[in-house]
Amino acid sequence: MKRPLRALVATGLLLAGSLVAVALGGNASADTQICEQYGSTVIQGRYVVQNNRWGTTAQQCINVTGSGFEITTQNGSSPTNGAPTAYPSVFFGCHYTNCSPGTNLPIQVSQISSATSSISYRYVSGAVYNASYDIWLDPSPKRDGVNQMEIMIWLNRQGPIQPIGSVVGTATLAGRTWEVWRGSNGSNNVISYVAPSAISSLNFSVLDFINDVRNRGAITNSWYLTSIQAGFEPWQGGVGLAVTSFSAAVNGGGGTPPTTPSTPPPNTPPPGSAACAVKYTANSWNNGFTADVQITNTGSSALNGWTLTYNLPGGQQVTNSWNATVSQSGSTVTARNTSHNGSVAPGGTASFGYQGTLSGAYSSPTSFSLNGATCTRA
Repeated sequence: MKRPLRALVATGLLLAGSLVAVALGGNASADTQICEQYGSTVIQGRYVVQNNRWGTTAQQCINVTGSGFEITTQNGSSPTNGAPTAYPSVFFGCHYTNCSPGTNLPIQVSQISSATSSISYRYVSGAVYNASYDIWLDPSPKRDGVNQMEIMIWLNRQGPIQPIGSVVGTATLAGRTWEVWRGSNGSNNVISYVAPSAISSLNFSVLDFINDVRNRGAITNSWYLTSIQAGFEPWQGGVGLAVTSFSAAVNGGGGTPPTTPSTPPPNTPPPGSAACAVKYTANSWNNGFTADVQITNTGSSALNGWTLTYNLPGGQQVTNSWNATVSQSGSTVTARNTSHNGSVAPGGTASFGYQGTLSGAYSSPTSFSLNGATCTRA
């Protein structure tokens, strides 16, 4: 079966429909009802809960609590040989530029030392649905658009529905044996792990599933984990289905330890000798932003270690970064290469990114300095 993309629309479209007591990126302190098609809110200052009604025009509402959510209205109905109506879910990481507060995702698989999660569901009878835990990966640190690999963990399946593709074997993970399916929905590849009977709660290593997918040749260690999501795909009915609790933690520090002391890299070539261009691409929302920064060596000599400095406009504060060591003092940001991207050949590039909080209107920095020399804007 094929499924359309689980997409968030532009912020302007989010204002249409019915959304009660919620703002995108806000915190849910008391129970919050979301009926808007792609409406979302934040719980525990750490996770995003989204309605994500992408497969039907019929109304769906969820009630968001401090620890999860419950489907309270589900008027959509889809044939069981096709796509579901929606994927109401709670997630950690980034989904179509909507990033959970303070997340360290995307993170390269090789850099993950541990990734754990805990989930509890409440099920109902008389509906057709699956309880699906999704793990998304991509060759790039992507925070917008569809990822190339979707890992689905089916903890419960009710009705005549099945995963994408066909059965390719079994796997023993998280202390259980799962039926493994593999296929593509036309937009991304999917590997699904299907439980033989309903599981109402699970405390497990997300990294174990990622490693199994890697061992099947579907990804490599250079890919990036972008988000972890848990929720339901309803085909028919579903009122009363609930995620009663969710937690996720991804820790870095994996990979091969460096052979030299972990100190800031030297500024070589000497200050003032760099020739560079910087491309700065940002996505912002009402109280946060992400930025991708690409450095191009436009000189004739290789860079062997780099430090990029620039000033962020007022109201912006870096919270986490990837592919560089990024620090901020006042408005000044300093980004230093990591061990794997410090050497940049003439004409070559190095990239890094980060997430930050935002107060007021967004604007991008206007000037950059690499190893003490001013760069042009790409």
